[in-house]
Amino acid sequence: MQFTTHTVETAPEGSQPLLEKSLKAWRMIPNLHAVMAESPQSLQAYQDLHHLFTQTSLTAEERSVVWLTVSTANECHYCVPAHTAIAHMDGLEQPLIDSLRTGESLADAKLEARRQFTLALVKKNGQVSDEEQSAFLAAGYEPKHALEVLVGIAQKTLSNFVNHLAQTPLDDFAKKYAWTPSETSEVQSAS
Repeated sequence: MQFTTHTVETAPEGSQPLLEKSLKAWRMIPNLHAVMAESPQSLQAYQDLHHLFTQTSLTAEERSVVWLTVSTANECHYCVPAHTAIAHMDGLEQPLIDSLRTGESLADAKLEARRQFTLALVKKNGQVSDEEQSAFLAAGYEPKHALEVLVGIAQKTLSNFVNHLAQTPLDDFAKKYAWTPSETSEVQSAS
């Protein structure tokens, strides 16, 4: 399939205000948004999920754990670099970013529990075991946090799959963080 990387001028009418919103928020139109603009509903869904996920009780660090865990599990060539750049903008420590990009265990036990739970949800299509749920709760999380993780998974699954279909080109701000699935270690896999 051929996908157009739209501008505000070339986008379908329903996507034009959405791209203007992206332009205002990012001072550019990310290529993901430009591709999604082909379907106003797709772009609207992505923007709404992003907004909702950033309104959860999760910190910027915890959101990055979800975004990068999902994106590496789904082997997204676009989202891993983009969320690496965002993690840097949010002030995350380099060792944490490196571990998330490679799927290695995180030094922080609570963040590792979030990573493992997120990965299990993705790999097992939401059918996590009682033990996996208990481990998540034992790390200090509550049932609402599990539901909030699902909002992030929904957001990233939508974008990861769009990027697979469209082979979305990297944005300039993310090019220095280019990533390939071969960088992910075997440690990543959930039981």
